[in-house]
Amino acid sequence: MLFDIPAMLPAVAAAVFGLAALAQSFAVRRRWRARRRLSACHRSAWLALLLAAALLAAGLSVSLTGYQRLIAEAPVATIGVRAFAPQQFSLRVDLADGTHESVQLAGDEWQLDARVIKWTPRAVTLGAQPLYRVERVSGRWRDVTQAQSRPPSVATIGGEGALDLWQLRHRFPEWLSWVDADYGSAAYMPMLDGARYEVTLAAGGGLVARPADAATAQLLKDSGW
Repeated sequence: MLFDIPAMLPAVAAAVFGLAALAQSFAVRRRWRARRRLSACHRSAWLALLLAAALLAAGLSVSLTGYQRLIAEAPVATIGVRAFAPQQFSLRVDLADGTHESVQLAGDEWQLDARVIKWTPRAVTLGAQPLYRVERVSGRWRDVTQAQSRPPSVATIGGEGALDLWQLRHRFPEWLSWVDADYGSAAYMPMLDGARYEVTLAAGGGLVARPADAATAQLLKDSGW
C-alpha cells in the first residue's frame, strides 16, 4: 500500500531524485565540454527540477520524524505510577518506540497528550494510514479550586523533528492539501500508587487509557473510579 511506511517513502523518493540529479549533472558537464550549449542548458533545467524534487521529498521525510504509523488501535505508551508524597507522583512512561521517560507530577490524575495527523479521504483510498506523536504528560487536579490555585506540572515527552508536518501543513496548505492535521487527542486516569496503565490510539484518532493489569483494575475499583 502506498503509505504503509509513510516516513520511509519520502526518503526513498529523495534518494531516487538525488541519484537522477547526479546523473543529470554528469550529462550537463559532458555536453558543456563538448560545446553543446543548448543541450547543456536543457539538461540543466532538468537538473534544477530534480534537485527541487529531492529537497522537497527530503524535507517531507524529516518532517515526519517522531510520528508513528497507526493502522488499527495501536499501543502508544505504558504508564507506571508511584507515589512519593501526598498528591505527588513519579511516573515512568514507556513509549511504543522503545524509549521511556521518567517524570514527576503533582495532582490526582495524569493526562497524556498526542498530536494526530490524518489524511484526506482521497489519500486514505490510496492506503494512507493516520500518524500520531506523543507530546506531553501532565498532572490534573480533580478539585477545581486546587486546579486554580496550584501550579500545573507538565513534562514534554516523545521526539520531535527539525521540521514538523503539522506546522508545514498550516504554513503551506496548498502544498500539503492531502494532509488533515488539525487536532490533538488526550486521555487521563487517576494517579494511584502502584498502578499501571496502557494507552492506545484508535484508528478514529482518539487516545484510550485502560488498566494494564488486574491489580490496577482493582485499585481503580477501590478508589471509586
